[in-house]
Amino acid sequence: MAEQRMKVPFTVNLQNQVALVTGGGGVLCGTMARALAACGARVAVADLKPEAAEHTAAQIRQEGGTALSVVCNVLERESLAAANNKVTRELGPVDILINGAGGNHPKGTTSLEYLRPEDLADTVPDLVTFYDLDPKGIEFVFHLNFLGTLLPTQAFTRAMAGKGKGVIINISSMNAFRPLTKIPAYSGAKAAISNFTQWLAVHFSKVGVRVNAIAPGFFVTDQNRALLTQPDGTWTPRAHTILAHTPLGKFGASEDLVGALLWLVSEEAAGFVTGVVVPIDGGFAAFSGV
Repeated sequence: MAEQRMKVPFTVNLQNQVALVTGGGGVLCGTMARALAACGARVAVADLKPEAAEHTAAQIRQEGGTALSVVCNVLERESLAAANNKVTRELGPVDILINGAGGNHPKGTTSLEYLRPEDLADTVPDLVTFYDLDPKGIEFVFHLNFLGTLLPTQAFTRAMAGKGKGVIINISSMNAFRPLTKIPAYSGAKAAISNFTQWLAVHFSKVGVRVNAIAPGFFVTDQNRALLTQPDGTWTPRAHTILAHTPLGKFGASEDLVGALLWLVSEEAAGFVTGVVVPIDGGFAAFSGV
C-alpha cells in the first residue's frame, strides 16, 4: 500500500503535467520535486549523481506519485538532450522546469570577510585573499550556476514554447540582492540568475511561457552543513552571524519553499505573474543590521 503523499500547505492541480527538477537529488530541490508530485505532476528527478536522483524518485513513488530518475550534467548539451529524450519518451514533454542545480566552489571563496593591510604581505600560509582567487574556481561557479540554468532551459523548454504554455522556475539566492562576504563568485552568479530570469520572462512572453525565480535565504543543506555547523552540531560563528541578521531568528526548512513554488507553477494562481524573484528568507533582505 502506498504511503501518504508529502504534506503540502495547499494543493494546486498539476494533473497531466510533467515537471523536471535539476539538482533534484538535493535537500531543497528534492522537497520541491516531492511537492510537485503530491499535486499530481509526473516528475523527472534530474541529478549528476544517479543514486541521489533515484533516492528522491523512490521517495515520490513511495508516497504514491509518479517519478523517473534521470542522470544528466547540466553543463553538457549532449547529456541534457539525452535526458530530454528519455523524459519525453517515458513521461511526456516537460511542462514545468525547475532549474535547481547550482553551488559554490572553495576556489571562488576568500578566507576572510575583509582584506586587512597585513594580508598584503602574503605571509600567512593557506590564506586566500581577493588577490589569490583562482580564475578557474570563479569560472566553475559561474558555469555551474548560470550556464547550468541557461543550458537546461534550452534543452527542456522547446516543447513548452511550441504549445504556447509552460513554467520555468529558477533558483536565485539572497546573495543576488545583497552579496555575502567571502563568496564573490557565488554572489555574482546568483545575481546573474535573477537578471536572466527577468530577461527570459520578457523573451518568452510571446510563446506563453512564464519565468520566475525563488530566492532562498539561509537553509541548512548538504552543501553548506560544514560551513554552518560544528562537528558537535552547534552553530559556527558564521551561522550565528546569519541568524543575528535574520529577523525570524532561524534557518529555513526545505518545506518553507513549497508554498511559493506551488503558487508560481499554478496557472490558476499565478497566470499573470512572470519575471519576479521571490525572497524566502525570514526577513533577511529587509533587515539593515541595525
